[in-house]
Amino acid sequence: MERASGASVAVGIEAFIIQDNKLLLGKRKAAAGKGEWGLPGGHLERGEGFTECLVRELREELGIIVRAQRFAVLDNDPHNIGGHYIHIGFLITAFDGEIVLKEPEKCEEWAFFDLSNLPKNIFSAHRIEIDTFKRGLM
Repeated sequence: MERASGASVAVGIEAFIIQDNKLLLGKRKAAAGKGEWGLPGGHLERGEGFTECLVRELREELGIIVRAQRFAVLDNDPHNIGGHYIHIGFLITAFDGEIVLKEPEKCEEWAFFDLSNLPKNIFSAHRIEIDTFKRGLM
């Protein structure tokens, strides 16, 4: 996977999965932000559509099949630790399957956290995106 560097800009596609007013976050393991909590999702690949990436990433990471989603957040992050990123967040409104840990080499666990009491150690690249999402709920 190529990272944003020089004149290039990377695109991260993230998912907001909410159940009972709780947000799903994963504890990062082998990537930037090790030990921090982040949203499920990943990098947009060349030639891939936004929702195509979303569906692929959630199948790979969580083992679920997205049935419905809607755009939630757009964040321009020129100072990301991995280089300049554009983050696009989608609210997952329906999916099939059970959430499971499909990539234990990348993520320690998935857990739901109350939106009003999220962990302090949220991955910096997702913090602004999550804050923007929460403001849109008010």
